[in-house]
Amino acid sequence: MMGELLEALKKYADSDYLPMHMPGHKRCTGEIGDPYFIDITEIEGFDNLHHAEGILLRAQERAAALYHSEETHYLVNGSTAGILAAVSGCTDFGGKLLMARNCHKSVYHAALLRGLQIVYLYPQSTGEMGINGVILPEDVENALSGGMDIQAVVITSPTYDGIVSDVECIAKIVHSFGIPLIVDEAHGAHFPFCDHFPKDSINCKADVVIHSLHKTLPALTQTALIHFNGPLIDRERLCRYLTVYQTSSPSYVLMAGLDECVRWISENGEIFGKFALELEKLRADLRGMRHLKLLETDGMDPSKILISVRETGMHGRELAERLREAYHIETEMACGTYVCALTSAADTGDRLERLKKALFAVDRTLDEQKRASGGKKAAVSDEVIRTRSVCTLLEAENEETIRLRLPEAGGRISGDFVTLYPPGIPILAPGEIITEAIVRRIEGYLEDGLDIEGLSGDRIRVFKRRKREENG
Repeated sequence: MMGELLEALKKYADSDYLPMHMPGHKRCTGEIGDPYFIDITEIEGFDNLHHAEGILLRAQERAAALYHSEETHYLVNGSTAGILAAVSGCTDFGGKLLMARNCHKSVYHAALLRGLQIVYLYPQSTGEMGINGVILPEDVENALSGGMDIQAVVITSPTYDGIVSDVECIAKIVHSFGIPLIVDEAHGAHFPFCDHFPKDSINCKADVVIHSLHKTLPALTQTALIHFNGPLIDRERLCRYLTVYQTSSPSYVLMAGLDECVRWISENGEIFGKFALELEKLRADLRGMRHLKLLETDGMDPSKILISVRETGMHGRELAERLREAYHIETEMACGTYVCALTSAADTGDRLERLKKALFAVDRTLDEQKRASGGKKAAVSDEVIRTRSVCTLLEAENEETIRLRLPEAGGRISGDFVTLYPPGIPILAPGEIITEAIVRRIEGYLEDGLDIEGLSGDRIRVFKRRKREENG
């Protein structure tokens, strides 16, 4: 007999399900053997991640050379640990952080732990695409010109959906104010290895860049890299925070997987060019669908296949369920208006062909469904909704809260994070005013059966005091 989880994993691994989701090895690329056989602790000759001087130092130097980074460190607690360390190491307690409102929840957690005052950058609208767009360089410049003593800037590029901002221009602006730019490039670890992909943030002169190798490359889940570049950061301080947010017993299995991933890329770089060409063909074919629509815009990561259901009679979860149940294809994410299929260099032509055939098969069934449903569904947008904060995240921690049903929460102050997961971007953060538009958005997600963190059924945690008391 084996444990329930292991048994379920083995059963799934032996099935014919096609993983259009992370990790990037897709269960078919990479080889480290029996993990128990190589699982050790910091014994003689195997170095110490937090004071690397030998084999682990050399491994990290190989990763730095691959990414053309001045200094690179392993992350075995995921990109989250890198983001927490980056924000902590670049700000003073109680300082000010300029951050994109569509950042991952880990950036918010860093701001909470450091008691930071947050100034938000809102992504541009993508119109009918209904997803978060780029951060404009001029918005960054305007915010920094406001004389608010901002200590660091954080953006996400690419986004979970593959939208890429002009990091190079943003970096120049941020540096002109003498402060560092932190880029959560978790989903762009593959960018440097083929010109068909957008320019990576290290080459764009960002100061701290975080890569999740496991998302799009053949590395084990939970493994990532953090890169340090330029003179505007205190690297010793950043390393100290890495010891705070990472385990004191890092897994040698995970670290061996990181080193093997770097070796694999170094020896198989031509694969990325072939992969990019196959993606071009796939995307060209998918533009021929009649009802499902391929979402795309200039400069986005072509490896993210976003399929919109706006012009159909269903929502994203329904499309994901059809792909799973009828075609044994598991997508990365489904939300109200689209699904995301995450591809990687491990996806050979036959895998991409299988995805294409399944999407066209679904598309062909939608003529009848559209007639039955009366045509286009009024689907909601998935862009962030603007609101206002009345206090810092840390101050919100000390507020007395109660739970209200969603219809009663309009105008109140959120007492918790409310997050659609994936992608992990807070719909609401503690201390933000709950607008009627936000209530409707959350109710729509619940109706579609999506996973919302921070709710208890249809109840939401709010400050016991009311907004009008805050306004005096």
